[in-house]
Amino acid sequence: MVKEIIISCGTRDTRVGILENGELVEFYMESNAEQRVVGNIYKGKVANVLPGMQAAFVNVGLPKNTFLYVDDALENVEGLDEIPEKITSNSSIKDVVKAGQHVIVQVAKDPFGTKGARVTRHISLPGRFVVLMPTVDYVGVSRRISGGEERDRLRKLVREFLPAGMGVIVRTMAEGCAAEDLKKDIDFLDKLWRRIKNRGKVAKAPSLLHKDLSLLYRIIRDSFDHDVQRLFVDSAEEYEQILSLMDDIGPEFKDKIFLFQQAEPIFEAFGLELELEKILKSRVWLKCGGYVVIDQTEALTSIDVNTGKFVGSTNLADTILKANLEAAREIARQLRLRNIGGIIIIDFIDMEKEEHQKKVLTTLQEAVQRDKTKTSILGLTQLGLVEMTRQKVRQSISELLQKNCPCCDGTGLMLSEEIAGSRIEGELKRFLKATVDPAVLIQVHPVTAGNLIGVNAVNLERLERETEKRIFIRGSQQMNSDEYKIALSGSVEEVERTAVPVALGEIHTLLIDSVHNNRPEDGVTRLEGYVIQVENAADLVGKKATFEIVKVQRTYARAKLFIAPKREA
Repeated sequence: MVKEIIISCGTRDTRVGILENGELVEFYMESNAEQRVVGNIYKGKVANVLPGMQAAFVNVGLPKNTFLYVDDALENVEGLDEIPEKITSNSSIKDVVKAGQHVIVQVAKDPFGTKGARVTRHISLPGRFVVLMPTVDYVGVSRRISGGEERDRLRKLVREFLPAGMGVIVRTMAEGCAAEDLKKDIDFLDKLWRRIKNRGKVAKAPSLLHKDLSLLYRIIRDSFDHDVQRLFVDSAEEYEQILSLMDDIGPEFKDKIFLFQQAEPIFEAFGLELELEKILKSRVWLKCGGYVVIDQTEALTSIDVNTGKFVGSTNLADTILKANLEAAREIARQLRLRNIGGIIIIDFIDMEKEEHQKKVLTTLQEAVQRDKTKTSILGLTQLGLVEMTRQKVRQSISELLQKNCPCCDGTGLMLSEEIAGSRIEGELKRFLKATVDPAVLIQVHPVTAGNLIGVNAVNLERLERETEKRIFIRGSQQMNSDEYKIALSGSVEEVERTAVPVALGEIHTLLIDSVHNNRPEDGVTRLEGYVIQVENAADLVGKKATFEIVKVQRTYARAKLFIAPKREA
């Protein structure tokens, strides 16, 4: 396997892409202004205890109080096969902590949305080869180290070096490492924990006792292994910093570090910008012509597999099997790349043969083995759906890079023009019947304006008859399709002067922004939201045109392209 690490150091953020055999499989980003808090250790004060939720809120100095579950422990440590018994007690939260009590906690999950960060009292300090757990007497080995002899060797070594009463998880990176490297890692983490404890004894609550390392250092510590062929970074300062880190981590790796000096941005040069655009879309195309659709909700992630344009070359069963096998491999990559956690339901294309079902599940199981994050495939349901879970330790790509649309509030759906127009019309009727002013100027989205006016202004005229008011409507792209604003109300003359900003014979020069819907040879422009239809100007869309107003109405004006008269010789 050829593994590459691409690091882009910008003024706003640091971005990291990890490629395996030329495919992007992991993406990380950290804002230079708002760095993550996962891994930070705080001395906090219990704000309140909630027995009904078996949890407590702890003030650690962050904008929102953090959330501490009664059994919260070690959920941010990768590769742990089982939780030690002493952690999974049945104690009530009120017996564990009291309001006002000072506690040392570590952030296990970043705050997101309305939720505060999640914390644990079971501290874990990650090194390159081990994760030290100073509050837990337990020795474990990463599940990704499969050799029985190697697992036994590593267990024996760490028990020799581990201080009494402490625990450790041996990381995948430790496979084949020398005893002195393990000892050096454990000794360093032990000293770090002692410094943190000493700070905690004198610090006031709430206060930060230990800040986790930068994204750059974490990538070198956690992801730079013997499979890495090259690491490219586009900052000379960070390049020197990485070389300095390699003096401690592995001097033999220094010849794999390269400074990227091309004029083209590094993510564009390696095709990663295009990949990032793709992973923000729900549909993922497969090489065979099929596709998968990934829908993330607060409760779970659903993934649907479709044959799409793939028609196969033999029989239907083989066509479906081939599409499902490719989808299984791609789904494993997408889960890792998008960092999707929680409950995941996959709807593969229906397979009648049991051997085909087993083959697809086996392929999926093998594909997720590359993922460091703990993933469990639970099998097929009675409906033929695949159930699986993936541990959520950080924000998904969509949570990191996107936010809810202010128009649809994240649903992906909006009211149709007809429904939006109908609702606005109902609210307008109530307002217009209550006001004493004889005229009003209403500002709405252009599409909604067209719906309110109607063909040949039939809707507008009906609304005026029902309300006995003179109504002017102006379109504005700044408005959402389901909202409106009363821009002006007053006398008919006063409102008309504002609503109709042109007069017969006037000459204007404006940008032609679109083609007229009903007359494709004409162009459309707007002055303060007022529509002007310019005859024979369709070819000028995107350009400025000079025209003369030849007809003025309440809802729009018509104009002809202006040709300056020739001067007499």
